[in-house]
Amino acid sequence: MHLNFIAFAVPLFLLFIGLEYRCSLKKGKNAFHWQESIANLNVGIAERLCDLLTSGSFFFAFSWLYRHYPLFHIRPTITAWILLFLATDLIWYWYHRLGHVVNLFWSAHVVHHQSNDFNYTVSTRITVFQAVIRGLFWSVLPVIGFPPDMITILLLIHGAYPFFTHTQMIGKLGWLEWFLVTPSHHRVHHSSNPEYLDKNYGDVLIIWDKLFGTFQKEEATPVYGLTKPLDSYSFLWQHFHFFLELSFALKREKRLWNKIKLLFSKPEKVDANIRPVLERKFQRKKAAVLPSGGLLKVISVQTGITLLLLFFTLLFSWYLQPIQLLIASLFIFTSVIATGAMLEQKQWVFFLECFRLILAGAFICSTFPNKYVLLCCIYLLMIVLFFYHSLKGWYHTFYMAR
Repeated sequence: MHLNFIAFAVPLFLLFIGLEYRCSLKKGKNAFHWQESIANLNVGIAERLCDLLTSGSFFFAFSWLYRHYPLFHIRPTITAWILLFLATDLIWYWYHRLGHVVNLFWSAHVVHHQSNDFNYTVSTRITVFQAVIRGLFWSVLPVIGFPPDMITILLLIHGAYPFFTHTQMIGKLGWLEWFLVTPSHHRVHHSSNPEYLDKNYGDVLIIWDKLFGTFQKEEATPVYGLTKPLDSYSFLWQHFHFFLELSFALKREKRLWNKIKLLFSKPEKVDANIRPVLERKFQRKKAAVLPSGGLLKVISVQTGITLLLLFFTLLFSWYLQPIQLLIASLFIFTSVIATGAMLEQKQWVFFLECFRLILAGAFICSTFPNKYVLLCCIYLLMIVLFFYHSLKGWYHTFYMAR
């Protein structure tokens, strides 16, 4: 069988998240908040799925650059692997640093820093926009002359390490603190304390921060999240709020040069008063209401099912027809959007549930191309349409908080 074994990263990471949660309970640390964790996992689910759809294109781009524009042809020796690791980590440092000080890049990276928690679920908050920008930075590696196979293997290994630095359960690690990025170093990076801002950009090695003057030890207790908290669990708002803020700020600028300057300026150059205006326009948030017990259970079950679907979609992706892969991907994306909307208790969630039902029927019909299967799916859809208003009322009564 031709299985995609990268899928096993999903249950493996969930195992470590579970172990960290148990450890936090034993230590009496309030490191996990249910809604934050669900929102974090939603972003991670979407990223894992996007990675399936985009990773092949990255390898193609690396291969094309290596064939046409290499400065050297580096053979895979031990020395070459060490040099590739150092080059990869150095490029990450500058990609990460620019991701914090350039609005264009921060609009993609901001999602990773929105959570007010700091635990392994936060490490999953990577967007496909961030992955694309990172891939553009790493495109310099095949131009230098590193073979695409080497780059791909190292990026897989390199990408696994940061997961384990997103935790409060591990203290300082003695002499390892001298050269490795440790959980202590990364806690500083995720903090909004004034003295911790724009510090510790390293991914595996902390030496770059020490070399370029951005290193900071963990001293004061970190306060996690953005300097101005987002206060939203909406999957869509988390991904696009800063794009909208930046677009609004650019529209205000009259001269082209000022627009370009703002695009490459620091995030604090974007007027902080823009966000409340956009929140009133797009969020329309009501007074905070605690979710009902029924809603909490449904969100938990739905997140578990979505993770299971993600695992099997990744694992058997080789055997899925393009149309099946497209429908499955749309179903998973719609699920995480729906979960975020349920956390926010949006009334339009029911429309997403109907769309998911249509997608499920389409997947069944594409998997079992039989007229009787098609007729059954159409019949069920007609029942939903006929009782649409009754079902919508029942849905909101049962799940939404009163």
